[in-house]
Amino acid sequence: MPGGSVLVLALVLALRLLLPCAGQHHREEAERIMTTTPVIDGHNDLPWQLLKKFNNQLGLPEANLTTLNGTHTNIPKLRRGHVGGQFWSAYVPCDTQNKDAVKRTLEQIDVVHRMCELYPETFSCVVDSNGIQQAFQDKKVASLIGVEGGHSIDSSLGVLRTFYRLGVRYMTLTHSCNTPWADNWLVDTGDHLPQHHGLSSFGETVLAEMNRLGMIVDLAHVSVDTMKVVLKLSKAPVIFSHSSAYSICPHRRNVPDDVLSTVASTGSLVMVNFYNDYVTCGETATLADVADHMDHVKKVAGAQSVGFGGDYDGVTRLPTNLEDVSTYPALVAELLARNWTEAEVKMALAENLIRVFKKVEEVKKDLQATAAQETPIAFEELQGSCRTSYGYTDGAGTSRLPPAALVLALPLLRSLLS
Repeated sequence: MPGGSVLVLALVLALRLLLPCAGQHHREEAERIMTTTPVIDGHNDLPWQLLKKFNNQLGLPEANLTTLNGTHTNIPKLRRGHVGGQFWSAYVPCDTQNKDAVKRTLEQIDVVHRMCELYPETFSCVVDSNGIQQAFQDKKVASLIGVEGGHSIDSSLGVLRTFYRLGVRYMTLTHSCNTPWADNWLVDTGDHLPQHHGLSSFGETVLAEMNRLGMIVDLAHVSVDTMKVVLKLSKAPVIFSHSSAYSICPHRRNVPDDVLSTVASTGSLVMVNFYNDYVTCGETATLADVADHMDHVKKVAGAQSVGFGGDYDGVTRLPTNLEDVSTYPALVAELLARNWTEAEVKMALAENLIRVFKKVEEVKKDLQATAAQETPIAFEELQGSCRTSYGYTDGAGTSRLPPAALVLALPLLRSLLS
């Protein structure tokens, strides 16, 4: 009927007019919410970009963070994105393992401290949950340090403790390489062989010391076995600082559903990664695809288990409409359009991370009478030829590594005796 067609056309036109209005409303709501509850992001690699581009010379004119170009992150973008807290990554690649990883990591820690010193009106280096909340009140970016990869401590509990004293508040147990005490995610692809099927006994000691210190354990980049062992043994909740949902994108860097269930039961947190390869398992992705991951984590583990872990300045491909750190409000608007409540959005933005951090601090307080872990890794478990063996003497409970000539001669000796 002509009249019916006109009515349908009128309804379609009305919907087209209303949809932009609804989108604008959600964006305005996102901006309003983030004014009081800004986002805490779990992982940003700006310090790595400052090393690659400027060799950590922050005083160079082109390294000025108010005008920095060619990165996902600068101060104006952080302001537009309502970023109120950021774990800056002190990352050094796996090829530094058994070489200069500790030195290189110290230099990246130093970069974060100097960012706070050079831009005190923007960044406030903090070391606890109260510091984050104070930075929110001061309208500054609470700046925390995360060491990305257990190879950075060179299997040393003393280095771990020293990093903590320098302000490091999480450590990712592995990057994309096994350490002498923990397996990484490439074990699950078959590219690397499992060495520990999770953690070695020394890896368990590292975990216990992190709990005692009050350092958050980060399970991004680890194997599924490592995830499960740590979630079982840790006395405090843990985080995945930049990982997504395996059921949405079956990439081994992502978190499978059975692990998500344990995340929920342990009060832990998955901070969703924006890297296209982990979002769609392809080269392209959209903001809506990232929201799908957040929806899934929320569905399986609950709204208390979701966070933001953009991985900005550490990846080469980002979703449409999430191209840099200024775009967080657009993602929050999308969550609101998907009927996330304001309370759930605030949890994902900041409250979940603060809750985990406070619980880690409570566990530290409970363990304050516990002595520091002192048993070193066995010398034969270490790798690399450029290390001394001071302290590793016979009868000290840890074996000295046999001389290289003896290692080569043993097979020949066995054949002669057989």
